[in-house]
Amino acid sequence: MKDPLIRFGVSLPETLIRRFDRLIKEKQYPNRSEAIRDLIRKTLIEEEIQSDQVVLGVLHILYDHHQRELSDKLTDIQHDHHEKIISTTHVHLDHDNCLEVILLKGKAGDIKHLADRLIAIKGVKHGQLYLTSKGSNLK
Repeated sequence: MKDPLIRFGVSLPETLIRRFDRLIKEKQYPNRSEAIRDLIRKTLIEEEIQSDQVVLGVLHILYDHHQRELSDKLTDIQHDHHEKIISTTHVHLDHDNCLEVILLKGKAGDIKHLADRLIAIKGVKHGQLYLTSKGSNLK
């Protein structure tokens, strides 16, 4: 069943609403309502991430595969946490560099800890974790 929409008013300073309208246009939202819904969803997702609920994560790691024992360390840590890993994609970027994209699911704190551990391995050139909601509480 579709959630009923509730209309409400918001008072904002003129300069703030002008900036918001420019952002709406740049991001190609169809209207203010959709942009506000999106902002509310982002805030709710941030709350989930901070409250250590089960979240989804995408971790990318860029590294030189010639770095001694690096590939083995990455694989060993991933196997130690197989229950949190949905999938891993390994891409050979060139002769030296590889990119791994790891999809994760688990409590936010556990996912952050795992990502930090993988990114901190000597030889990892860059890593970044992106967290999001499972979406079950979002409309």
